[in-house]
Amino acid sequence: DFLPSPVDIPPVEGTNPETGEVEKRVPSDDEPFSALAFKIMSDPFVGKLTYLRIYSGSIKPGVTTLNAARGHKERIGKILLMHANKREELEAAFTGDIVAAVGLKKTFTGDTLCDKKHPIVFESMIFPEPVITVAIEPKTRADQEKLANSLNRLAEEDPTFRVKVDEETGQTVISGMGELHLEILVNRMIREFGVKANVGKPQVAYRETITQKASAEGKFIKQVAGGKNQYGHVVLEVEPHERGAGFAFESRISEQIIPEIFIPVIKEGVHDSLENGVLAGYPIVDVKVALIGGSYHEQDSTDVAYKIAAASALRDAVIRAKPVLLEPIMDVEVVVPEEYVGDVIGDLQARRGKIMGSFLRADGHVAVSYTHLTLPTKA
Repeated sequence: DFLPSPVDIPPVEGTNPETGEVEKRVPSDDEPFSALAFKIMSDPFVGKLTYLRIYSGSIKPGVTTLNAARGHKERIGKILLMHANKREELEAAFTGDIVAAVGLKKTFTGDTLCDKKHPIVFESMIFPEPVITVAIEPKTRADQEKLANSLNRLAEEDPTFRVKVDEETGQTVISGMGELHLEILVNRMIREFGVKANVGKPQVAYRETITQKASAEGKFIKQVAGGKNQYGHVVLEVEPHERGAGFAFESRISEQIIPEIFIPVIKEGVHDSLENGVLAGYPIVDVKVALIGGSYHEQDSTDVAYKIAAASALRDAVIRAKPVLLEPIMDVEVVVPEEYVGDVIGDLQARRGKIMGSFLRADGHVAVSYTHLTLPTKA
C-alpha cells in the first residue's frame, strides 16, 4: 500500500521535448533509458554526486546520455550504490535502482536523463521561493575565493538556497526558507569547506507589484560627434497579473512602427528592469507588460538604445500604476497537546496568523494548520 513496486503502479508519463506529446515509460530493462535526478550532493572525495532514480532501461559507466530538460549531453563517469558509511561501485544500473552518478557537470535537481534517441522529460519538482535573506562576507581575504566556491556548491545541492551579489551594495547575499535553514548552511561551510564568514541580520524577502493599469513613454536619443548615434523610443503599458503568474510580455504594434528584430531586445530591457523595484529596490512580480507604441530611426536605432528606452518606460509606468510591497506568506502546521490548543491558537492569531483549520491526530495531539503573514521590518 505504501511502497509499491514500480511494476504495480501505472507507467510513468513524460513529455517528448521535440514533439510536445505525452509519452510513457514502462518499468522494464528493455525500454529506453530514463531517469530523474532528485538530489545533488558534494562529496569531498569524488566531487559532485548526482542521485538518480532509474524509471526504465539500464545504464553503464562511460555512456553518454541526454539531459532532456536542458538539451545537452552528459557522460556518466562512475555509478555508485550508496550505503550509510560506504559506497559500492557498480558496472551497471537497471530499472528501479537508486544510484549516484559521478561526472555529471550540468545536471541539477529535477532534470531528466534519457536515451539520446528517445528523449523524454519527466515532471520536475517545484521549489518554493526563499523568504529570508542575509548578507555574508568572508572574515579574511584568504576566505574570499573559498566562500564563493562553497556557496556555489551548496546552491547546486539545494534549489531553495539562492546566492547573488547585490549590485547596489556590492554585498553577497544568501536567501533561504528560514533562519534555521541558513544557519545550517553556514555551519556546513565552516565544517565541510573550512570557510570562516560573518553573517548579517536577516531581512524579509519582499516583492513589489502594481495595483492598476498605467502607461509611459521611454526615449533614448543621443547624438555622438563622429560616432554612432543612438535612437530608441517605446511606449509601454503595464497592468496587474494574477498572483503568482509572474511576468508576461506582448507586442501590440506593427512591423512598420518598430521592426520585429528589436522586440526581443525591448523585452529583455523590461525584464532586467523588473529586478529592481521603485519602492525599495525589491524585484517586481506579477506584471503584464505590453508594447503599444514607439518609433524607429532607420540609421540610428540600436539594440542598446531600445533596451535603455524600455527600462526607462517601465520604471515610469510602474510608478504611475500605484506600486505596493508584497510580504511572503507561509503555510505552517503546529502539532500540540489538546489541552494547549486554545492558548496556541490565540498566540498565533496575535502574531497575524490566519487559522485554516485543525484536526485530532491518532496520538491524541491536535494539528493546527495556519497561514503566517510575516511582520514588516522597520523602514
